[in-house]
Amino acid sequence: MRSDLVFGALSHVSNRYQLCQLASKATRKLHKPNTRLQDTTNEVLGRFQTTNPGSMPQAQPVVAAPQMEQRRRAA
Repeated sequence: MRSDLVFGALSHVSNRYQLCQLASKATRKLHKPNTRLQDTTNEVLGRFQTTNPGSMPQAQPVVAAPQMEQRRRAA
């Protein structure tokens, strides 16, 4: 049951609010279309049982290259 997954994940995260925040962010990132959201949430909580979600490396934001303006030639 999900309560077992939550209590297992709480072994690595002491704050329940922080666990909810981390689980929701991870669920949004790992969710695949045409699958149940509940299954993705259970998978995330299962992963949190074995690893510390607070120590996972954060993805670096991708910085887009500045777009160059195209100038018209004078005719």
